[in-house]
Amino acid sequence: MATTIDPEHVEITEPVPGSDLPVHLMYVEVWDGLYAPIGVRRPEGDGPFPIVLLASGNGGEGMAWIRDAVNNKGYIMERLVEAGYACAWLRYRTEVELGYHEGGPLVRDIRQGRDMFNRSPLEYEDEIAIIDYLKGQPWVDADRVGLIGMSHGGEMVLKITSEYHGVAAAVASEPASHEYLALNPDNTAFVNEDTQMRNIEGMVMSEVDKVRARIDEPVARARAEGITTPILVMGRDDDHLQGIFMTSYQLLAEMGKPVSWISYDHPLHGYVFPIRGADGEYEVNEVQHEAIAAVIGFLDEHLK
Repeated sequence: MATTIDPEHVEITEPVPGSDLPVHLMYVEVWDGLYAPIGVRRPEGDGPFPIVLLASGNGGEGMAWIRDAVNNKGYIMERLVEAGYACAWLRYRTEVELGYHEGGPLVRDIRQGRDMFNRSPLEYEDEIAIIDYLKGQPWVDADRVGLIGMSHGGEMVLKITSEYHGVAAAVASEPASHEYLALNPDNTAFVNEDTQMRNIEGMVMSEVDKVRARIDEPVARARAEGITTPILVMGRDDDHLQGIFMTSYQLLAEMGKPVSWISYDHPLHGYVFPIRGADGEYEVNEVQHEAIAAVIGFLDEHLK
């Protein structure tokens, strides 16, 4: 049977509710030959456009997650496209518990003419592979790539920029960077007896002094030493992890890195990614309008 889809370069275009601009759903090959799903939206025309890549949470769930994010967390995409940016929601492999902290740098070698790795790639390395793929597209300005990562996606921003220098600016929004900072949790975290993995969902790290006393600062500083990318770190005033967010900023600032800080009071974890309400309209208040304007202003400063 004939097909109109190139199996090696899959791209499917779908409409987006309430918008004249569709989403281009793609599968991008990452370093080990597997494929990561992304959903791209871009302004009208051929470009090349600056592009902003969006990441949230700890991975998994595939193309279904991308389609849901485009349809129900697409407000940020609309604002970015209006500002002249192409943008894409990314999905990547599931986070590995302490995989970054304990796995060490990825070493790539060749055996029998093909790749051989010392460990499996991690989720942030999938994002690097996606960045490199998109920089090769004719509609992308390869010198003007930005990132917005929220929660674990914010920690991924720190991991990526510590060892990869191919992005012009990055936003780490509410970065859950406990692994990056080599944080030793207190008794608000515990080990799941069935899996022997840590449960940190209820971990309370709202105070900077508490966080600073529990991180392995030499390890964190060694990781951050490589950062040259301008980063905007965003906090959330009453978040139980605000101490982690602010410590992430403070550590980089003390090291003389190109970092800035803002924080907002909002009930939604991930307030820079407003969600569509039950009535089909996006629920966006003035705090979110201000925060998103600050993000786009930061990106404009470095990408335009």
